[in-house]
Amino acid sequence: MSPRCADPSVLPAEMREFLAAKRALGRRYTTEESVLRLFDAYLVQQAVSSVADVTAEVVDAFLAAHAERRARSYNELLGIIRRLFGWLVRQEKLSASPVRAKPRRRTAQRIPCLLGPDDARRLLDLAGNLPSNARAPLRGPIYRTVFALLYGLGLRVGEVSRLRRADVDLGRDLLIVRGTKFGKSRLVPFGPRLGAQLRGYLELRESSLTADAPLFSFTRRGSIHPGTISQTFHHLVPRLGLVIPPGVAPPRVHDLRHAFAVGTLLRWYRDGVDPAARLFHLATFLGHVSTSSTAVYLTITSELLAAANGRFEGFAAPVLKQVSP
Repeated sequence: MSPRCADPSVLPAEMREFLAAKRALGRRYTTEESVLRLFDAYLVQQAVSSVADVTAEVVDAFLAAHAERRARSYNELLGIIRRLFGWLVRQEKLSASPVRAKPRRRTAQRIPCLLGPDDARRLLDLAGNLPSNARAPLRGPIYRTVFALLYGLGLRVGEVSRLRRADVDLGRDLLIVRGTKFGKSRLVPFGPRLGAQLRGYLELRESSLTADAPLFSFTRRGSIHPGTISQTFHHLVPRLGLVIPPGVAPPRVHDLRHAFAVGTLLRWYRDGVDPAARLFHLATFLGHVSTSSTAVYLTITSELLAAANGRFEGFAAPVLKQVSP
């Protein structure tokens, strides 16, 4: 879905108020704004002159004309339009929403490829041995540290890309992650291994890094681009010798974040921690606004099922003893 922008004509005030209300909650809503401007341009083309004139047929025709065939694309477009009109109804600007369309069923959910600890160590070794060149000095140390943060802390690729030297607090073993997906900042603690990795990396770069300088950069023009990080990951993956099970999608760099979330849940099971009581902590650590967003990352694995089964057996054993003949 690649919406173009157009000057709003039919819904300017309503769109501005809706977007302002969402952004007051810390949301960026940049994609949503582009979609709403596209919707507005479509209404102008259809000679729809007011909010009251928007019908279910008009909404359906817009969705048919601008949504891609994929269910995800269609549902994203539908969701934005639905949220706009739902808000207008709650604000009593409309008596009822004209949106009648239903989300499309997503028949093929992507199963992420989760790297285990041994796979991650091989990835870091391969990254650390990447040769430097005139256009990419310290290429190995940079990518080793980048992938260590992605796998070890579950950061988003864009969050790692935007880190500045001042965001690394070695005194308190904290990263300051700014400008996240939801427009907020958060503190992310790291352990001794990642601390040693960061300290070693900074010793190589310290003389050339000011407080406001990008933590990961090959030039003076700016931070390393997330797309470049992704390309390097895909370049290294074939050398990992991974065996991809049937039904699992090829690895992508965002799967490192999935692996962190699943690995955290697995450690909780093994340590006797109640995952339900800690899920909010994990959501906060990952920078999610709700635990439902975190649940998307918790892919069920054989190790996770075994750990959960062991927990249940320990819980049920006393009860089974009492009821057994």
